[in-house]
Amino acid sequence: MISVNGTSIGSDAVAREMQHHPADTKEEAERRAATALVLRELLLQRAGALGIAGEDEEALLANLLEAEVTIPEPTAEEVARYYRRNGLRFTTPSLFEAAHIFFPAREADPDKRAAAKERAEIVLRQVIAEPQRFADLAKAHSSCSSKEQGGVLGQVSRGDTNPELEKAMTLMEEGAIAPYPVASRHGFHILRLDRKAPGRTLPLEQVDAWIRDHLRKTSRRRAIAQYLQLLAGQARIEGFELDGADSPLVQ
Repeated sequence: MISVNGTSIGSDAVAREMQHHPADTKEEAERRAATALVLRELLLQRAGALGIAGEDEEALLANLLEAEVTIPEPTAEEVARYYRRNGLRFTTPSLFEAAHIFFPAREADPDKRAAAKERAEIVLRQVIAEPQRFADLAKAHSSCSSKEQGGVLGQVSRGDTNPELEKAMTLMEEGAIAPYPVASRHGFHILRLDRKAPGRTLPLEQVDAWIRDHLRKTSRRRAIAQYLQLLAGQARIEGFELDGADSPLVQ
């Protein structure tokens, strides 16, 4: 039996709460459920002591936190610092226009893979000798549906194709044909890069609102966690050891 300042939380209540706290083990789900119930009881008791009310329990807790927890507004310096430290998050993906001739061979079949690589090398020599025949050679040899368009993949960006092809295209110059068959987990690719538009970093002014909102949410979680730890430190909790204020209540 758990007790919070003399108010009991029964095992049946913990069992009902567990459905809202999935975990790898029953013990972990039970711990999370008990933590949530203890913290909720602390908040309800605090709201009662202050005379704070609400239309329902959720509104009551929201009113309590609004009254008791101060969320600092991000400063311009904090926004700029976050922007500098997380530049990649605000960089648009590079765009590529490419074509390929595909020779399928899974990594799990080394014999088929060796044969596919050999065929790709033979066709690549033809492509390098007569690059104007790329479309015809794609139609004749490629196992990708793009062969009907001469091997053209269209415009692709990060995540649209194999990571191995993305890496190769990033290193290639526009108009170039990769000097070797590009290996992927699916097989081998004779790759031609027609156009490349490198990603660009969005200006701070364009992402300022997003950063401020992110920093507010982070500050809110931190402030509520500290508030819950303060309430827990002042309370008499029996039958359960509270590990901290890591609870859905602070999300």
